[in-house]
Amino acid sequence: MTCPVKIGSSLLFRTSAVICFIFSGHLIAASLSGAAEQTIAPLPSGPGQTIAPLPSVTRQTIAPPPAGIQAFHPGETLTYDVSWSSMFSAGTVTMTVERSELPDEREGLRFVVRGRTRGLVDKVFPVNDEVRSVFDPLLMKSLSYSLRESYGKKKRLRVTEFDHSKKTAVCRLNEDPPETLTIPDPVQDGLSLLYFLRTKEDLAIGRQMDIDIVDSGKNWTVEVSILAREKVAAAAGEFDTIKIRISPREKGGSLKKGEVVLWLTDDDRKVPVLMKSKIKVGSFVFELADMKPGTHTIMQ
Repeated sequence: MTCPVKIGSSLLFRTSAVICFIFSGHLIAASLSGAAEQTIAPLPSGPGQTIAPLPSVTRQTIAPPPAGIQAFHPGETLTYDVSWSSMFSAGTVTMTVERSELPDEREGLRFVVRGRTRGLVDKVFPVNDEVRSVFDPLLMKSLSYSLRESYGKKKRLRVTEFDHSKKTAVCRLNEDPPETLTIPDPVQDGLSLLYFLRTKEDLAIGRQMDIDIVDSGKNWTVEVSILAREKVAAAAGEFDTIKIRISPREKGGSLKKGEVVLWLTDDDRKVPVLMKSKIKVGSFVFELADMKPGTHTIMQ
């Protein structure tokens, strides 16, 4: 579910799905084997009420992520209906959190987003994308990022690998020679940005923050503005939310490249309930249709 456009909408649409998040355009799918089967109940309408905490299970495993990350756990699966300007259905996106063993035998996280078009859009301009991000929950940084795009008759694979000790990222596009980019510290990728934002506890109305990311072989600064608290209705239910605007600009520049507005649940999980990514004509709307929580495991 992606527009064949540059960072402004590409990053916006991927990470819109990312966010659907957020930046360019690929929300995704796939549920983990062994993920919890119960769904999260919609937020009650009364003041001060939030989604119930995640359940816990115990099993032998490698060291789990730091207890500080409460917003999401392996097995979480979020499914979104995607429409164009809320007028007609464009596709489906799912976002999943998986486990990923890091080289030092610690447990890392893998964020996976899959999106594909459907209906009329699929007949006119079929899209089938997958985004993956490996995240170190101790460093709170992305370790690698891959974007596999298939739109129309075109296919493209973009891979970024981070070396935070050297402050560099190696970026590859298809079979082109790799390029090494000097990166700031800390830095995220277009997908890990959304999950990193979900861990933030200080989302006070009126606050603004800049987060550095690498996307499409370039450094970008994402301006995050906390706008308001609103009650939002989606296919998955009605939720108390925090409204946030995200605007990317090339590092060192002042020109913003589009924007994404998202609504996160106003609780510890900060689940994206609604996301709108503006494009040249209209906007793509991501609406939460279903969600399953992950499970937090503890090493014995």
